[in-house]
Amino acid sequence: MTLSSRSLIKGAWVTAFASLIATATVAQDYEVLFSHGFKPDSPHHAAALQMADEVAEASDGRVEIKVFHSGQAGTARENFEALQLGSLQITTSPTARIAGFVPELQVFDLPFLFPSYDKMVEVLDGPVGQEMLGLLEPQNVLGVAFYIDGLKSMTANKPLRTLEDFEGFKMRTMESPIIMEQYRALGANPVPLDFLEVYNALQMGTVDGQENPINLIHDMKFYEVQDYLTLTEHAMLGGLLMYSLDWYNSLPEDLQKIMYDAGVTYVQRQRAGVQEIVSRDLETIAESGTTIVELTPEEREAFREATLPVHKIYTDDYGDEMLNRIYEAAK
Repeated sequence: MTLSSRSLIKGAWVTAFASLIATATVAQDYEVLFSHGFKPDSPHHAAALQMADEVAEASDGRVEIKVFHSGQAGTARENFEALQLGSLQITTSPTARIAGFVPELQVFDLPFLFPSYDKMVEVLDGPVGQEMLGLLEPQNVLGVAFYIDGLKSMTANKPLRTLEDFEGFKMRTMESPIIMEQYRALGANPVPLDFLEVYNALQMGTVDGQENPINLIHDMKFYEVQDYLTLTEHAMLGGLLMYSLDWYNSLPEDLQKIMYDAGVTYVQRQRAGVQEIVSRDLETIAESGTTIVELTPEEREAFREATLPVHKIYTDDYGDEMLNRIYEAAK
């Protein structure tokens, strides 16, 4: 073999090796951890599993999402902190549960903010919602979109029709200053508890009642230990699908697009899943023996008027620009 031939072979080998390295780099695999606090039979978990399957297919197997449900990988606060550190890649959390990190998000926990479900969706998916998602970036977190569980109602061992019904009443709330102020305005004593502790607290009498949308009251079986469900629909319960920003920025552009699009699809699927089961869940609750209480317009208006000062508490702390924009968008 001549020197020239050896050089050609060596050159070809170097080129092939470089190509192999480049291919390996492009085909790098990513293991992604997705933690949430919902039950395995919830629309949230079903949507997460579908997201994992679709991302695996769209990325040709380069991205594997492992989903942990029911708080298996930590509380909402712990998961948010893990996103900041990059040890967790995806999580969901109610806006109220991360108010300590981004307090402006409490605007969505204000009582009687939206006149209807459709207006709530319009605001969350519009310019105001997108601007609020952007507030997460200084926390090293990417807000992808808002998931929605619906409008909250209240359970108790008595009907909750008047302000007098809340006197001395211990109401479980999330650890959110705005939500706690709402119940003080109604005359109740707010008791912040983790979501997964609520059933036992209701059963033991540590708290007298709680608030949640119909689907979560059903999924967590709160109706088993509460005699009445009062359909107040007084505030939204929604939250955020979030990614670790450092992790997201480390992905190749094609995978960033796949992940972002998959997140938007996840939220749309979760919302649709909840909407499909609300009527069925309410029927199950009624059939269990729990009494369903519907407020008159006058009773609901009395609750709205009593809690209006809570809106001022928010504007005193964060100004009224964002709240006024929501008022205008929700008309």
